[in-house]
Amino acid sequence: MTATVGLVVNPAAGRDIRRLTGGASVSDNYAKRRTAGCALAGLALAPEQTEVVVMPDGRGLARRIADDAPDGLPVDLLDVPIEGTAADTRRAARWFRSNADAAVVLGGDGTNRDVAAEIGDVPVASVSTGTNNVVPAAVDGTVAGAAAGLVATGAVPAAETTLRHGTVEARVAGAGGERTVRGLATVGVLDRPFVGTRAILDAEDFLGGAVSRAFPAEIGLSGVAGALAMHRPDDSGGVGLRFGPPDETPETVRAITVPGVVERVGVAEWRRLDAEEPIRFEVPSGVVSADGERELEIRDATVEIRPVDAGPRLVEFDAVFERAAEDGHFSRG
Repeated sequence: MTATVGLVVNPAAGRDIRRLTGGASVSDNYAKRRTAGCALAGLALAPEQTEVVVMPDGRGLARRIADDAPDGLPVDLLDVPIEGTAADTRRAARWFRSNADAAVVLGGDGTNRDVAAEIGDVPVASVSTGTNNVVPAAVDGTVAGAAAGLVATGAVPAAETTLRHGTVEARVAGAGGERTVRGLATVGVLDRPFVGTRAILDAEDFLGGAVSRAFPAEIGLSGVAGALAMHRPDDSGGVGLRFGPPDETPETVRAITVPGVVERVGVAEWRRLDAEEPIRFEVPSGVVSADGERELEIRDATVEIRPVDAGPRLVEFDAVFERAAEDGHFSRG
């Protein structure tokens, strides 16, 4: 039976204002086509035939990727409506959940968050082509495609070569009623109302938040948390933080807050959180962010943010190739 690999290429990823105000790299659609083409070529490393189903888009990117596919590789566009919004990604991920054996995702944290919301247990090979890139890996597309093919065909066991990434959930009760915001790596609370771009440019706007992963080499809230405590993406629970003016808090850290920017951040409080354990904020006026993007404007609200262990299964590239080599998939007698 032929294995199916889903492909998500977000044409909007990596194009926000942080390209102008910070040092984030640019990922235009030509670069994404090249990366996607490499991913399709990498599928040839799998020991069995695969087929690919690509999420369509309104800019014709998916169609060009399919037209340029390697000879002999079946590539089709998914037959779903196109809105030009995050709903496209979620709709494709929902189809992959029931029909794909693995998926390759080209995008940033926002794209991966949308995929994670619907894809269930399907292994995801995530490639960084976005602005905030805490979750996706800076890996060559050929490597990502090969890893996805090896997992999809069962050449390596998915249970031993993927990790279950945590998530973060905010429950908001306020003037607008009760609402929920979900993040993959981070959820934060800002004391500035929603204005202009969704990108967050100033760490001083943050009241605090919670993260499902923490490492000092990461960017944004997870990097700030990582300066205080390490927390692997598949560790249970997370880290909660409250911020304040650096000259008035008992502790400060230096962290990369956006690409190209290192800041001194005042930490009023931080603690490890068990799964489902909340950190609470009372917010007269502000915004809830998810994975570095403003998501929900709030007023006179109580915000409870908690780590949730259930999340997507991410392909661990090194683990895939190590296991495949140990099992002799790359050698010939």
